[in-house]
Amino acid sequence: MGELEAMGTEQNRKVYRRHGVLGEQFGVSYANLGLLTKKLKTNHALARELWATGNHDARVLACRVCDPAAADDALLDAWVADCDSYVLSDALSGPASKAGDPVARHERWRDDDREWVGRTAWLIVANLANRDAGEPGDDWFASRLPIVERQVHGRKNRVRDAMVLALIAIGARSDELEAAVAAAGEGIGHVEVDHGETGCKTPDMGPYLHKTRAHRRKKQQKAAARKA
Repeated sequence: MGELEAMGTEQNRKVYRRHGVLGEQFGVSYANLGLLTKKLKTNHALARELWATGNHDARVLACRVCDPAAADDALLDAWVADCDSYVLSDALSGPASKAGDPVARHERWRDDDREWVGRTAWLIVANLANRDAGEPGDDWFASRLPIVERQVHGRKNRVRDAMVLALIAIGARSDELEAAVAAAGEGIGHVEVDHGETGCKTPDMGPYLHKTRAHRRKKQQKAAARKA
């Protein structure tokens, strides 16, 4: 904690507050959090202690150094309930997408009315979709589309944002899913998300999906060429 505090700056604290970070924080840059992550590697016991401090920077670091293999549902349910900003939700979505059964975790959290629980649930979908292979298969991702179509405009602010990110990630997986997401996007229309006093924007689904799919296709072609 002393090392984290020494790395913090008031400028970073101001930036993080604009992004909705609440409570105690040191304002550690992500560059320095990356250096600490490399230094600490996986240290699940330390991750639990860091999270227990309640400090924002410590909790982000906890998400980076925890061991997904040791993170059971009880722990992740407790951690997601503690989330108080989209920044922390985003950090937690990493281990929540790797530990145990992330599909079951998404199903358990996706309709939760708590904003950060719902957001994390849909970021799990985005993270899983960004993997090039493995389960779940494309049929499961396709089954997320009608859920988003029904719910997105009625969900809380940052859940709406995560749903759009999930759709873009799903559409980038294959030509078939790209077409399905594009059709869903036409029905959904513009999704309004308030990003507060920041320059951030929720991507426009159509153009961003096309760009992301093209990048993913090129990446897949390079991987296939290397194997050949």
